[in-house]
Amino acid sequence: MKRQDKVALTRQLADRAARSTMVLVSEFRGISVSEANELRRRLRAASGELKIAKNTLIARAVGDGAFAALRDQLGGPVGLVFCFDDPAVVAKAVTSFRELGERFRLRGGVIGGKALDARAIEELANLPPKPVLMARLLGVLQAPAARLVRVLNEPGSAMARLVDALGKKQAASA
Repeated sequence: MKRQDKVALTRQLADRAARSTMVLVSEFRGISVSEANELRRRLRAASGELKIAKNTLIARAVGDGAFAALRDQLGGPVGLVFCFDDPAVVAKAVTSFRELGERFRLRGGVIGGKALDARAIEELANLPPKPVLMARLLGVLQAPAARLVRVLNEPGSAMARLVDALGKKQAASA
């Protein structure tokens, strides 16, 4: 590979890392082309991308920024999985490739400047989708306000029920 190609690839990796919400390091050995294409297809559907490059180029691309923790996970045949949207969806796509066994395995990654190990990525993959989490959070935030409204409405409702009961009692006695 020519020097200018290496520089261009390093810039490309750095640009992808800068746009990413999460970057994972995967190890692969003996994966066929069709299996790699299937993984890339699943990642594209999840707003992710798999990029394979030499470790030295990856180390230069991540630099000393938010993804510097990836350097510790380099060595041997590795690929970078970039996530451009919801990290849980990409983690699910990557962990769904269990059928490859030891031929494809996650070493770790970085999300928001924090290093992740393989177990943390598994936990991320087990999270519900983002809309479900947002709905749960909204329910938790609205619960106190709903209770307050019920408490404030109760005296007026009790008075209305009392007046209604008195009206029915008088109508029955008349």
